Amino acid sequence: MSSLPKRDIWSVSRLNSEIRAVLEGSFPLLWVEGEISNLATPRSGHSYFSLKDEHAQVRCALFRNKRRLLRFQPKDGDRVLLRARISLYEARGDFQLLVEHMEPAGEGALQRAFEELKAKLEDEGLFDTRHKKTLPAFPRCVGVVTSPTGAALRDILQILKRRFPGLPVIVYPTLVQGERAAEEISRSLKLADERKDCDLLILARGGGSLEDLSAFNDETLARTIAALDTPLISAIGHETDFTIADFVADRRAPTPSAAAELATPDSIQLRQQLQVLAGRLQLAMRRLLQEKRQRLEHNHHRLRMLHPLRQIHEQQQRLDELGMRMETAMHNRLRQQRQLLSGLQSRLQLLSPTQRLNSLETSLRQQRKQLQVVMEHQLSRHRLQLESLSRELHAVSPLQTLARGYSITTEADSDRVITRSDQVSTGTRLRTRLAQGELLSRVVEDIPKKSG
Repeated sequence: MSSLPKRDIWSVSRLNSEIRAVLEGSFPLLWVEGEISNLATPRSGHSYFSLKDEHAQVRCALFRNKRRLLRFQPKDGDRVLLRARISLYEARGDFQLLVEHMEPAGEGALQRAFEELKAKLEDEGLFDTRHKKTLPAFPRCVGVVTSPTGAALRDILQILKRRFPGLPVIVYPTLVQGERAAEEISRSLKLADERKDCDLLILARGGGSLEDLSAFNDETLARTIAALDTPLISAIGHETDFTIADFVADRRAPTPSAAAELATPDSIQLRQQLQVLAGRLQLAMRRLLQEKRQRLEHNHHRLRMLHPLRQIHEQQQRLDELGMRMETAMHNRLRQQRQLLSGLQSRLQLLSPTQRLNSLETSLRQQRKQLQVVMEHQLSRHRLQLESLSRELHAVSPLQTLARGYSITTEADSDRVITRSDQVSTGTRLRTRLAQGELLSRVVEDIPKKSG
């Protein structure tokens, strides 16, 4: 009867384990986009869900340590972008994705990026009101950074012309939407700031979606605005639209028209205020002239009553008297200081350090000699002690015992010292240390100690 070839039969566990190893070793980390469904988060803290699109779905696992790093709370129906590893759940043979990172897709991602950048720049102090520059009360020239064809520019020019006719306005044209918009806006702001033609800038754009306004949520643009020397008003979108540029700017206007009103005073109100101030100035001048006239008349009367020459003589006499008193005081002070100095010199001579130094030097020489004698005595005593201890140690040294023909036996695998035959069994490997070298042996027979 011919023998059949031996079959290589795999278990299900082995099969799933091998498939998992192939999957995980064949694919790198992947970015996958889809919609969350059947989201479940048990008490373990791990999350399990399906990621689907129009034609297929795949199971996903988001473990607790990765889930804690999320900046949002995912829910069913959310469209998300995952960075994940391909794997296999061996217990059920399910193909799955192990999620390393998750973020919202589409506009949700823009909003999340906006919130993250806002928090970052706020922590750095770019929104701090202490860094905000004061707007000029009467600007000599206003620069407008915006699209030259947009309605925002027309609204700003119309308001400026109505409120402050004749105010010079320089338009710095730029894109306000698209991939290159943030870069162009930054370039226009830097140009306006470097030229110093304007003492106030307005950054304006009409309303739009979050994606339309994304150029104004750019980190580079925010840092450009923060570094400007020229005060800046931001007027981006409608009243409910907020961008990063609004938070960094020195002032935020809800609309471009409101920015023009913030930038300039109203000429009609100024004219009225000037008229009121002119009347108040005339009244104040009349009161001041009347007070000065009365003061002049009073001083003129006093001048006639008190002749200046008499005042001069009295002051000269007072000056002479003070001079003599000062000279006397100085002489007395000098005499006291001389007496004090003389006494200190006498005391210093009595307390000369020379004699004290000589005495200390003699004492130091004596103590040095005593110290040398004591040290030599201690060294001799300790040397004798060391020699005695060395002899005692040599007498009890196990090496001496080994030299007399004795040996030390230990178990080869554990280094346990063997002192009785019942500590080992037949076949145990032993290591025997002699005075010169070691022997490795194996137990052949246990011969117990004979009684008697």
